[in-house]
Amino acid sequence: MMKLTLTTLAALAIAGAAAAQTTVQSCNREVTFDTPPQAAISNDVNLTEMMLVLGLADRMVGYTGISGWKTLDEDMTAGIEELPELSSQYPSKEVLIGADADFYFAGWNYGMRVGGEVTPETLEPFGIQVYELTESCIHIGEKDAASMADMYNDLRNLGAIFDVSEHAETLIAGYEAELAAFLETQPALDVAPRVFVYDSGEDVPFTAGQYAMPNALIEAAGGTNIMNDLGKSWATVGWEAVVERNPEVIVIVNYGEVTADQKRAFMMSNPAFADIDAVRNDRFVVLEYVEATPGPRNIAAIKTLAAAFRAE
Repeated sequence: MMKLTLTTLAALAIAGAAAAQTTVQSCNREVTFDTPPQAAISNDVNLTEMMLVLGLADRMVGYTGISGWKTLDEDMTAGIEELPELSSQYPSKEVLIGADADFYFAGWNYGMRVGGEVTPETLEPFGIQVYELTESCIHIGEKDAASMADMYNDLRNLGAIFDVSEHAETLIAGYEAELAAFLETQPALDVAPRVFVYDSGEDVPFTAGQYAMPNALIEAAGGTNIMNDLGKSWATVGWEAVVERNPEVIVIVNYGEVTADQKRAFMMSNPAFADIDAVRNDRFVVLEYVEATPGPRNIAAIKTLAAAFRAE
């Protein structure tokens, strides 16, 4: 029988602590968590929903960045009714520190800006660890084009961070199976329809490039994003390029003060767009912001797009 000396006990304690640690890849950083966070904050509606589907509301002290731009539907309102919104738009460093947070789930242009006051580096001295939304990593380094794997990666990493990996893997497997079963029922398209994502803007449109989630959603549904050669995430382009590439379907992202109906009316009434196939044939499809950005509602978004691409 081994004699448990103080040295042996210390070694066992160190080994146990190491076993409890979890390290995940967050963009270009490896982040190690000694214990699961207990005072988390999420920014934006889609990131908050990822926390909710993992059952993490009781590990949160609040959320930020929703009511300044979006509204919550009944499902989400019920999930976070006990939590305060700490900031209607991007939070300041003081807001996060003042909430005694130990974790911030955000992304670049989803609650953090490159060179801004709220970054992983600026929060670290205050004991606030950050996990970055995978889709947003293109703002600070290279990554593959957006795919459903981005969203699954975030759920998987959050599962590891909060010690709910089994639940995360069950969710991911369910989403994958649901999507595969649905796509098997869809009739094949002779040619992938040309699709333009209209987020906002009248002088110049704000749209989704190859690194934004709608690029993955459109491809999964059987279409082609006409801006899939735009080496950016969400960005502005010229209307000339849209007219020249002549989309057959226009996907409107619905959020903010300008409604989806108003965005459609702007395009339908502008003579400059009269020869665009999507305008001539009135082929518009609306995705809510929470569907068009990485999160659990991406599955429903693909179903909506697939139906629209196959409609007469």
